[in-house]
Amino acid sequence: MCVLVAEDNVMQADMLGRYLRQEGYRVRIVHDGSAALDEVRRNPPDLLILDVMMPEVDGLDVVRTLRNESDVPVLMLTAKSTEDDLLHGLDLGADDYVTKPYSPRELMARVRTLLRRVHRTSSNSGIALGDLKIDPDRHEVTVRGNAVECTASEFRILHTMAASPGRVFSRAQLLSAVHGLDGYITARTIDAHIMNLRKKIEVQPRTPAYLLTVHGVGYKLVDGSGA
Repeated sequence: MCVLVAEDNVMQADMLGRYLRQEGYRVRIVHDGSAALDEVRRNPPDLLILDVMMPEVDGLDVVRTLRNESDVPVLMLTAKSTEDDLLHGLDLGADDYVTKPYSPRELMARVRTLLRRVHRTSSNSGIALGDLKIDPDRHEVTVRGNAVECTASEFRILHTMAASPGRVFSRAQLLSAVHGLDGYITARTIDAHIMNLRKKIEVQPRTPAYLLTVHGVGYKLVDGSGA
């Protein structure tokens, strides 16, 4: 599998490339946001590791642009450690993030988790909840006959919930399904993903028919009939 690294610090980019190659990945490296967009469009990687602070086009703008044309998984590297800054990246469509300075072991674990999740096959031929259809083999979501572009994390949440329609999932359970048992990720991460999913699958995101909040507990996915 191929990982594209977009990092303007040449030394950090080279170091990251060495770690990835030791894990057996093919690696391409660019040093600004414009080059990252060009590389993804020219030859889409299996994963994009994207620094937030880069010249010309920063990482957030790269994600914003990519999510209009690609569902390539994105792992963001950021020196911004406040939760709101990190959640902004998720809100734009990033799948995960690591704050600098990071542990190489943690970063490689995140990379492995993302790539396993994206390429994991499923014996389920597809799930239909009313007009919402989820095909795990093709990694496709449609609602009312229209294709919905989901990030890898959004798809994992949706597929996990759709496999048990009507079941209430706590934020901790969804965190485990999406990121594994990782205390670094917070419950607000799930809230951000849920908000994005509602924008994509609901007619009226503020009054959802499919992705419902169970106050004080978590979320559940239903068939949209209102029954």
